[in-house]
Amino acid sequence: MSTARETTGWVGWIGFAAVILILNGAFSALQGVVALLGSNGYYVLTSGSLFLFDLTGWGWWNLLIGLLLLFTGIALFSGATWARVIAVIVAGLSALGQLFLVPAQPWWSVIVIGIDILVIYAITAHGREMGHKDEPA
Repeated sequence: MSTARETTGWVGWIGFAAVILILNGAFSALQGVVALLGSNGYYVLTSGSLFLFDLTGWGWWNLLIGLLLLFTGIALFSGATWARVIAVIVAGLSALGQLFLVPAQPWWSVIVIGIDILVIYAITAHGREMGHKDEPA
């Protein structure tokens, strides 16, 4: 009786998660660079309230989280356990950071949060298979 794990077609979810992390990281880093180089104020009028954001701090957050997402997405292709753990943590931080942007950019924030949740699901549900894909049966 063999105790080796069999790789199923679900391992493609990890490749999907890695590509999405790389794209999300590139967009977040770009958003951070634009926030750092642009004006220092962001004004949003929602239902009679005025929100004012300091873009310098937000720009550094997006740049940092974007680079972490980018490098973690690249590392996720290796199938290493540490890459999967870091990917879940960074995707969770990305979703948490997007919650603060819901009043300013509701559609973008909700889409990114949904994608981050999908990435976390893909990694936690099917991540173990990625580490076993190269083992002989």
